[in-house]
Amino acid sequence: FGKRFINFVIGDRSHQTAEEFWETIKQHKMEKIASDHWKSYQGIVPKEKHLQTKAETFTVEAYNSLFRHFLARMRRKSKCYSRKIEMLR
Repeated sequence: FGKRFINFVIGDRSHQTAEEFWETIKQHKMEKIASDHWKSYQGIVPKEKHLQTKAETFTVEAYNSLFRHFLARMRRKSKCYSRKIEMLR
């Protein structure tokens, strides 16, 4: 199973966000699409292409981690954070 990061959509975990994401990638010729078990994907991604498994999503999770790490508004406190407001100025 080839691991490619094709695109992303910034949003909440709503059905609408899943639809927006699918619209950005559906024109690509993909045999399989791996995702986590987010229920919104089930009604959007065709069943014959959809593979729900955490084992195949580690590449995108690594990208998500880097994305959050370098964008302060999405940064998780467990990776790095400022303890004082003065440090943010």
